[in-house]
Amino acid sequence: QVRLMESGGGLVQPGGSLRLTCVGSGTIYILNPMGWYRQAPGKERELVAGATSGGNTTYADFVKGRFTISRDNGKNTVALQMNSLTPEDPAIYYCHARTRATDFWGKGPLVTVSS
Repeated sequence: QVRLMESGGGLVQPGGSLRLTCVGSGTIYILNPMGWYRQAPGKERELVAGATSGGNTTYADFVKGRFTISRDNGKNTVALQMNSLTPEDPAIYYCHARTRATDFWGKGPLVTVSS
């Protein structure tokens, strides 16, 4: 069983920055990929960014140039640096990891953008 523990999130003004961090623990083979999804009220969960153990990254179009994903394979961590946050970004941000064809999710910190 894999557990994903997130930290970060909170309230920020438009144009501000936040950093989310996720640490995987438990019985881990290889977490591949690791990444972040988000879900706003009334909307489907959507991919924000993902990173493979080999260093390949993918981003949703709506965050390109603003968010940066990074991971540390040795520590089973993935981070999401979010800059230039807008009123369209508030959501619960879920850490995701896949290992041995099984998906695992964190509980998701809330990100709020408001002046």
